[in-house]
Amino acid sequence: MSNHKEREVKKFMLLMYGFEKPTPEIMKAWGTWFESIADRTVDQGGFHGGAREISASGTKDLPMGMESITGYTIIEAESLDEAEKIAQDNPYIASIRVYEVMGGK
Repeated sequence: MSNHKEREVKKFMLLMYGFEKPTPEIMKAWGTWFESIADRTVDQGGFHGGAREISASGTKDLPMGMESITGYTIIEAESLDEAEKIAQDNPYIASIRVYEVMGGK
């Protein structure tokens, strides 16, 4: 039986904002970043159009632009600080937001 304390791992969602037409350099930077966090990645995906916002005032189509959420990655990290450090290496376009995910598997 091991006496070492197992590290507590939490899940964090990284939301990437901002759209620009991808260049080969940006695609390479994204590929490098995804490879660097592969052992921490739980899930990932991108949004490429077909977005709507639903509110009390109705539904509206959302254009792709600098305010758009363009992708997400769910990672495992010990703390929000560690998740932030991982996110800082991301080649985001406009910004990236980091949220701790509660619940789920």
